[in-house]
Amino acid sequence: MYINEGYLNNSRLPVNDKSRDLIVVSAGTYHVKKKKRVPTLRPKGRIDYQLVYIAAGKAHFYFDGKDTVVPAGHMVVYVPREEQKYEYFGDDKTEAYWVHFTGGNVKGIMRHFDIPYKENYFYSGSSEEYKTLFNSMIHELRTRPVCYEEMIEMNLRQLFMTVQRTRLERKPQINTFAQAEVSYARKYFFEHYSEEINISEFSQSRHMSVSWFTRNFKQMTGVSPMQYILNLRIENAQMLLETTNYSVNEISSVVGYDNQLYFSRLFKKIKGVAPTEFRKMQQK
Repeated sequence: MYINEGYLNNSRLPVNDKSRDLIVVSAGTYHVKKKKRVPTLRPKGRIDYQLVYIAAGKAHFYFDGKDTVVPAGHMVVYVPREEQKYEYFGDDKTEAYWVHFTGGNVKGIMRHFDIPYKENYFYSGSSEEYKTLFNSMIHELRTRPVCYEEMIEMNLRQLFMTVQRTRLERKPQINTFAQAEVSYARKYFFEHYSEEINISEFSQSRHMSVSWFTRNFKQMTGVSPMQYILNLRIENAQMLLETTNYSVNEISSVVGYDNQLYFSRLFKKIKGVAPTEFRKMQQK
């Protein structure tokens, strides 16, 4: 059995750090050949995120108590506090790579790259580039050269980007009319995100059914039209919190919410912290 792994600051302790958007905590690989069984059991999960890539063979993951065989060319994502139970078997010739990560904007970054973290596992395709990126993170964590933390963050973002490209290439082709309408909608939403936008009325104004527009918009962007608008509002709110002295109430109004409390709840749901706490974190 071959094992190679690296840890941030040479510590095996899990990390929950929101001081930066994305922080790689550890990375490693297992190549199981002769050993009969390599189990992992974390009933309460971890405090960070984990992504597992099955590069060869297969692995057994237990979701809601059910044994699910995950073949090569697929990835599994565990969110914080989620139960983790999986096994590698020598007979399956499993080759697996993993990375643990944390940060203040993990979900936002994964949404941006269309990483389906709410699914048990998903198709990623098999690629030598994945192995190269994982091995680069492992090497950086083990040797810790200058700027290694920034380098492994770049490696993980590039990994997400490569997964996104592979998944998009497998999606059915969208006709040019749909592409043009979705492109127009994205531009319109960007320019009017702070206004009240009714998706039904918008669709009708473009002579489209709501279901057709919503389906094609989600196929091209990975999110529904309303979620896209919400993401624009929250991302712009984040920028205002970081770069201005506007009050939370003023920022709420600027991005399209009359109710500050409602805005704060949405911001916390997406960013993990309330607007006031987010601003304090940026000022440290």
